[in-house]
Amino acid sequence: MSVVRWFRNPWTRGVLVLILLASAFGAIWWRGPDWGTVWHAFDVVSWRWVVLAVAINLLSIVARSISWRLTIGQAVPEPHPSFGKVFSAFCVGLLGNAVLPARAGEFARVAVLRRHMPEHGRGTSATLVGTVFAHRLFDLPAVALLVVYVLLTAKIPGWAVTSLELFGLVALALLAVAMLSARRRDQRMPSLDDTRTVGRVVAMARQGLAVLRAPVAAAAAIFFQLVGWLLQLLAVWTVMEAFDLDAPLPAAGLVLLLMNIAVIFPLWPGNVGLLQAAVALPLRQYGVAYGTGFAYGLVLQAVEMSVGVGVGLVFLAREGVSFATLRRMETEEESAESAVLEQALAEESEREAAREGAPLSR
Repeated sequence: MSVVRWFRNPWTRGVLVLILLASAFGAIWWRGPDWGTVWHAFDVVSWRWVVLAVAINLLSIVARSISWRLTIGQAVPEPHPSFGKVFSAFCVGLLGNAVLPARAGEFARVAVLRRHMPEHGRGTSATLVGTVFAHRLFDLPAVALLVVYVLLTAKIPGWAVTSLELFGLVALALLAVAMLSARRRDQRMPSLDDTRTVGRVVAMARQGLAVLRAPVAAAAAIFFQLVGWLLQLLAVWTVMEAFDLDAPLPAAGLVLLLMNIAVIFPLWPGNVGLLQAAVALPLRQYGVAYGTGFAYGLVLQAVEMSVGVGVGLVFLAREGVSFATLRRMETEEESAESAVLEQALAEESEREAAREGAPLSR
C-alpha cells in the first residue's frame, strides 16, 4: 500500500515524468542525427511555403469540422449546434489532445460543445462522445485510399511495407464492423458487467454511428474527411517545397502515413524525435540526407502544432475557459456520460428480461 500511495503522490509522478522526458531527449541528442546538418538545413528554407502550409492545415481543420457537424446532425435531435460552435469545440479539442494526456481533448471538445446545447436532455453527452468515435471512423476510408496510393506509387523501405499494409487492412476492417454495428438497431445492448470496458465503448459508438443509417449524410461526412486528408497531404508536400527537397507527391503521402503511425501511441509529448525519425528514414529513398529529413520533420510537426495549439488557444479564450477548467470539464464530462450509459444499459437489460419472461432483479 505504501508503494501505491507513493506512486499516487503528484510530486512523485512529476519527477518520474521529468526523468522520462530527460531520458528521451538525451537519447535523441546522443543517438540522433548530425545536428550540424540539421541546423544548416534551415539555411535554404523558404518560409512563405511554410506559411502556406499553415493556411492549408487550417482549411483541413475546417473540412474536418464540417464532417463532425454532419455526424452530430444525424445523432442528436434539433436544434443542431451551429458550425461556429462546432468549429470552436473542435479546435479546443485539438488543443486538449496536444496538452492533455491520453487524447483527452476528445472529451474536452464534447464538454465545450455540450455547454452550447442546454436545450438537449440527459444522454446528450454520451451521444456526442459517440459522434466523436464515428467521426474518427470516417478517417478510415481516406487512410485506406492513401495506403493503396502510397503502396502503388511511392518508394517504400522494406521495413515500412508490412506496417502500411496492416494499417490499411485494419482501417477497412474497423469501418466494416462499424457499418454493420450501426445498422443492427435491435441488437441487445451490452450487460452492465461490461459497461466499464468494451460494452461501454460499443454503446457510445452505436449512438454516434446513427449517421451511417443515413447514406447521404454519411457520404457527405466521409467526403469532407477525405477533403481534410487531401489538404493535409498538400500541406506535407508544401513543407517539402519549403526545404526544396524535390520529392514527388507520393513521398508526401508516405510521410503523412508514417507520421500518423508514429503518434498512435504517445510515449512522450508529441513523440518528438520518434516522429522526425519516422519522417527522415523513408525520405532517404528519395536522396534526402537524414539530417535534412529530420529538420523537415521538425518544421512539419511545428506546422501541425501551430494550427492545433494556436487556433485552439484562440477559441479557448473565446469560450472563456482556462486550462484548469478544461481539465475539470473533461473529467466531469467523462463521469456524466458514464452515468448516463450505465442507466441506459440497466434499462435495456430490464426490457430484455421482461421480453424473455425472466424475473427482474431489484
